[in-house]
Amino acid sequence: MDPQPKEMEVIDSHTGGEPTRIVLSGWPQPPGKNMAERREYLIQHHDHLRQAVVCEPKGHNAIIGGLITPPVHAGSEAGIIFFNDVGYLDMCGHGLIGLAETFRFLGRITEKHLVFDTPVGRASAEIGEDGKITITNVPSYVYREGVEIDVPNLGRIRGDIAYGGNWFFLVETPLGELRFNNLDFLMSSSKAIRQALHEAGITGADHKMVDHIEFYGPPTVRGADSKNFVLCPGNAYDRSCCGTGTSAKMACLHAKGKLELSKLWTQESITGSIFEGWLEKQGDRIIPHIRSSAHVVSRSTLYFDPNDEFCWGIE
Repeated sequence: MDPQPKEMEVIDSHTGGEPTRIVLSGWPQPPGKNMAERREYLIQHHDHLRQAVVCEPKGHNAIIGGLITPPVHAGSEAGIIFFNDVGYLDMCGHGLIGLAETFRFLGRITEKHLVFDTPVGRASAEIGEDGKITITNVPSYVYREGVEIDVPNLGRIRGDIAYGGNWFFLVETPLGELRFNNLDFLMSSSKAIRQALHEAGITGADHKMVDHIEFYGPPTVRGADSKNFVLCPGNAYDRSCCGTGTSAKMACLHAKGKLELSKLWTQESITGSIFEGWLEKQGDRIIPHIRSSAHVVSRSTLYFDPNDEFCWGIE
């Protein structure tokens, strides 16, 4: 059994309002020849560490954590495994931007183009002269269009299932509903939709759970193309535009002939922050690019006292 840490050093940042907590030291490195194997090791042996790092009392349900590992592939800067209060993510767009900003803050970069290994493939981050960071995400695509489902108290809901690094059900929302002061309704309705999808056995490819719900509608910020609200796995919403959600949204638009390759798409979040995105094609794959800024907000040490009844978090 791996030794239990007494402390961990972490750096907190936010990307468009959404927090990221990167573990710098103190977490025993998981074995595995690839990132999927390393993530599975965390699930089987280190899940209490996930809870301790991001759940209360050391964290809260909006934090996305990230564990840095040695790279898998030659030319990669590092490996990264993202996790939240209820489990582990395939990818995290805002988190990758936060990771790149953390590396810049620490002076760990020797060039402005960084490649990272994730459990679902390689992704990269480019640090611009203006301070903004552009990530190149894993391939994104539409899995099923026009899926209809009956949801208690909401009626029949129609949406698209798409992959942007995580699985999404995207639902168009009427004008006026995507307001920050309407969070209670957005949270309850998105959770009801997710539950209905689960109970109906509606999944992504390979029976993967559709654990993100994305509402979209008209923007309220000048120059934006759309506004969104994203329910993350668990009971938190994304304060940012959601990098993987924006990737899924652009993939849907392109599949429907509404977004050309290389055309800039400007996404507004429920909090009013902005992501810029565009698509390119590599062979038969659609590759999203997302650009935004991240800001480091703290560097701290988490302590693990075995006499603390909540040492390993409250989940």
